Amino acid sequence: MTSLSNISRRIIMNDPIRRKIISYLGKEKVITSNELAKVLSVSWNTSEKYLLELAVERLVVKIKKEGVNLWMLK
Repeated sequence: MTSLSNISRRIIMNDPIRRKIISYLGKEKVITSNELAKVLSVSWNTSEKYLLELAVERLVVKIKKEGVNLWMLK
């Protein structure tokens, strides 16, 4: 994991989905919403929602490319 605040760490550790997302991002470095949807077995919209929440919390960064959103740990 990257250097996260203690509060962010507690939030992640208490939420298995967020823990899985952060772990996956740590391994893959850059992912798409669609890749995460497949890993979590959820819809694209749901994976995008999770990633947007993490972006609001400043844990991940969204990179807009033509036709795709890329995500990486901050």
